[in-house]
Amino acid sequence: MFLVSTLGGMKLVIFGLSISSSWGNGHATLWRGLCGALIRRGHEIHFFERDVPYYALHRDLNDIPGGHLHLYSYWEDVRVQAADHLKDADVAIVTSYCPDAIEATDLALGSQAGVKCFYDLDTPVTLHRLESGEPVEYLGPRGLRDFDLVLSYTGGQALEQLRTRLGARQVAPLYGSVDPSRHFPDRPTDRFVSDLSYLGTYAEDRQAALEQLFIEPARQLFNRRFLIAGSLYPQKFPWTRNIFFVEHLAPAEHPSFYSSSKLTLNVTRRAMAESGYCPSGRLFEAAASGAPILSDWWEGLDQFFEPNSEILIARTTADAIDAIQRPPEELTRMAARARERTLECHTADLRAREFETAVERAATVQV
Repeated sequence: MFLVSTLGGMKLVIFGLSISSSWGNGHATLWRGLCGALIRRGHEIHFFERDVPYYALHRDLNDIPGGHLHLYSYWEDVRVQAADHLKDADVAIVTSYCPDAIEATDLALGSQAGVKCFYDLDTPVTLHRLESGEPVEYLGPRGLRDFDLVLSYTGGQALEQLRTRLGARQVAPLYGSVDPSRHFPDRPTDRFVSDLSYLGTYAEDRQAALEQLFIEPARQLFNRRFLIAGSLYPQKFPWTRNIFFVEHLAPAEHPSFYSSSKLTLNVTRRAMAESGYCPSGRLFEAAASGAPILSDWWEGLDQFFEPNSEILIARTTADAIDAIQRPPEELTRMAARARERTLECHTADLRAREFETAVERAATVQV
């Protein structure tokens, strides 16, 4: 059995949702940063992604620099190739929402890969579905008990639930992160200038918080400019005259978007907020880009940023309005502290090292 520290670079075979398209999903940006960091650290990456029309229409990455992207239309078209790569793989990874997760799990678990890993990038959703008796299409009947390592985008009590409810033997958090080479303070752009911005795909379970912390402040502060960027917003969305909209912002434009914001809002999906310890990658991207951040509250947020020093918290419309009206120099100082914290604690390179540690621990257990 290999050890990262003694044998150097590993071969990783990943079966995921998407790395090629950031349209309507948060997986792609995370994987781009993490794979980039792992490649820089000497590891070989093979990412298998089903080429679904939805993502193909909005593809914004055609290859992984230094790595290998395997797009396929049907599992049977790629099964033999995937099996060949698994023969000498150090780590096999299956992720939540992989369209062929069950087939990929069977192939990975039956392979010679050194460490078989499941990475749940949607742990609160997974656990909520189990609690509600809903099917979890990316998990087989044995849950997670056959994997050597289970990584979770969510920490806190969710880790114990992965053990007790799904049989995970060894669990470690692997939170979101940011690639500082892609997210950095940029020159403001006129079309992105705003007093309060929000970047995110429309989600029904975020709407109540968005109305309280974004839309109602826009109604009351009619002389301020509000900006939303994202996809899937319905016609019935309660727009106001001072809320402007950009449909789906390409990742390359995120730094300019954040750098043009006097303040940017983070709203957490209900399942993630209820679970806690589940920071959106958008938090780290905004901070790395130098934007002051206003966020809803969830348990564990203070483990990632210090409230009122590195980030502002809003529980009510009044809180949001107060934040918008803070002096610009106060917000600038707060943003600088958040950026410093992010570069110290929340980069893709740091997560890559955490990944290596978790894999090495799992490999050692097997010896």
